[in-house]
Amino acid sequence: MSSSEAPPGEAPIEAEPIQAVPVRHYGRWVAGVVILFLAFIVVRSVITNDALQWPVVGDYLFDDRVLRGLQNTLILTVISMLIGIVGGILLAVMRLSPNPLTSGAAAIYIWLFRGTPLITQLVIWNFLALAYPRLGLGIPFGPEFVSWDTNQLITQFTASLLGLGLNEAAYMAEIVRGGIQSVDSGQLEAASALGMSRTKTLRRIILPQAMRVIIPPTGNETISMLKTTSLVVAIGYFELMVAVQTIYSQNYKTVPLLITAAAWYLFMTSVLTLVQIQIEKRFARGTSRDVVQRQGWASRMFSRGGGNVT
Repeated sequence: MSSSEAPPGEAPIEAEPIQAVPVRHYGRWVAGVVILFLAFIVVRSVITNDALQWPVVGDYLFDDRVLRGLQNTLILTVISMLIGIVGGILLAVMRLSPNPLTSGAAAIYIWLFRGTPLITQLVIWNFLALAYPRLGLGIPFGPEFVSWDTNQLITQFTASLLGLGLNEAAYMAEIVRGGIQSVDSGQLEAASALGMSRTKTLRRIILPQAMRVIIPPTGNETISMLKTTSLVVAIGYFELMVAVQTIYSQNYKTVPLLITAAAWYLFMTSVLTLVQIQIEKRFARGTSRDVVQRQGWASRMFSRGGGNVT
């Protein structure tokens, strides 16, 4: 018998209303005040520091040389990521192949390009002519059909793409391999039972499901690639960092021009982050993660309104 029910013949007893007392999160308030105070100090210091020369930053933010370097940075990022993604998918499929030669070749490639610094790879590609003055196609130990001068074939732009793209392919291979292996093995068995070829199974069944796992780290790799392009300064290719270095080597406005480059990098990475979020939402449709994201606002409201019952 519940407390609100009275024995037969007696008047019902009215239950007292429950009073909820919100939990006091004093630590959160203290932490918030400290963070706001530190943020105020930092922002005030940055704004009022005359050594940063904000008017100079504004003058060079849209300078033709800076914009040309920015354009080259974006071109390097897009093409290098395309090389990395296509190469990564190919290497991942090779890595998962039952053929030991194919799998071993992919493993050696990944080991080599992940095991050496990117800046070293860029310099090697740029000075490849020192080891191979000419590159050609032909029959081994036989006639050569066509050949090219290595210095003319591998320009600074080509060396930048080779260094960035081939290095990225090694990392993308592991990302794609992890995504493919995240798909349940029963999918492969079902496709095989239906008589689908390995290529068709990969294209129509495995990769579409693996994309939910592949997309987030690929977005991170793209953002990282945008900033990694600054390493081509080692071989002198004209991009954003080289552009600002060229300018401040002439006018000695080092700090404001570095701030100009940082501002453009922050802007571009912010745009890429927003694009990544939208792509992740698209591939998460119909999954449990999508349901959690849609219902997240409700859980946050309940967590704010939680309390102790007395």
